[in-house]
Amino acid sequence: MDEISQVGGLVGEHVVLEPLSKDHIPALSVAVNDGELWSLWFTSVPHPDEMSEYVELALAQEQRGEALAYVVRDKHSGGVVGCTRIFNWDQPNRRLEIGHSWYAKSVQRTAVNSETKLLMLSYAFETLDVVAVEFRTHWNNERSRQAIERLGAKQDGVLRNHRILKDGTLRDTVVYSIIDSEWPAVKQGLKQRIAENL
Repeated sequence: MDEISQVGGLVGEHVVLEPLSKDHIPALSVAVNDGELWSLWFTSVPHPDEMSEYVELALAQEQRGEALAYVVRDKHSGGVVGCTRIFNWDQPNRRLEIGHSWYAKSVQRTAVNSETKLLMLSYAFETLDVVAVEFRTHWNNERSRQAIERLGAKQDGVLRNHRILKDGTLRDTVVYSIIDSEWPAVKQGLKQRIAENL
């Protein structure tokens, strides 16, 4: 099986997705403090003190050819405002997952998420030639579920008692996907949202 290979950055009008490196740890630690994102029990966003470990794990996945991890940089301010990843690439079935996505509170509900997803979905469907892109989130993460649905993804189902979290609670995981036949309409919708700065 071929590995996912890093293609360098993906550049839009509002964001630049840069390949994740250890050099980004300080900036990510600052970004995650904007809104104290780790404090939401239903997310897996790292605490600033855990950022080194978080980045090391992502880079290890890349080394094994299992993922492509990016930092999200606001093109206008130049600041790092989040992180995202392509992973779980099932090449025989031409599917992958986009996730491990989080953004500083100050850029949530702006064009940042829409354009990040546009860049990543374009790469998935138009370069990697997948037939489906999956998104997963905690059942209780209403904000994440709404954001995924705004992308145009359809809910496939719920994996009950899917994961045991750090605090011992059980996570029900909601699974969404976008398939290749839906991609042209989803792409147009994302471009419209970006034009409206949403």
